[in-house]
Amino acid sequence: MADQLLPLVRALHDRGVRFVLIGVAGANHYVLPGSPLFVTTDHDLFLPLEPDNLVRAWAACEGAALSLWIGDEPLDIPRDRWLADRVIERKALTHARGPDVVVDLTLVMKGFDFETVWSERREFQVENRPLPVARLLHIVTSKREAGRNKDKLFLATHREELEQLFKRSKDE
Repeated sequence: MADQLLPLVRALHDRGVRFVLIGVAGANHYVLPGSPLFVTTDHDLFLPLEPDNLVRAWAACEGAALSLWIGDEPLDIPRDRWLADRVIERKALTHARGPDVVVDLTLVMKGFDFETVWSERREFQVENRPLPVARLLHIVTSKREAGRNKDKLFLATHREELEQLFKRSKDE
């Protein structure tokens, strides 16, 4: 995980935010030591459809000196439960940006609900704190189901590496 994400992970834990790292950044936690990581420009955090959790996540982002955006607009203030309810109704994506990190707070993971991903998550230790990461199978399945060009390219480009990671996980 990029060092730039560590302050946010600490802030999320300190505020009791439930989240799961998904996407390519999540897949990188399954890469064998010494192997090259998959290239990504952001980190995707999957959050439950819970307004209070979302408000705490926004506060954690602010505490980690990240600015909050929805689309090309700054996230409105006050960042309270009323606003969280509106964001959840629309399942809108919130972007958290800092000088060296971009984090997407997503309420959607194609093909999965949060509780399923949460209950089957794997926890990796980062600075003595658990980092909840979606199962590799969930990440790959979601990318396949999303069908976006960038996901198709990722799956085609890294097919062999992903197959090796799945084979390894079956052997453990």
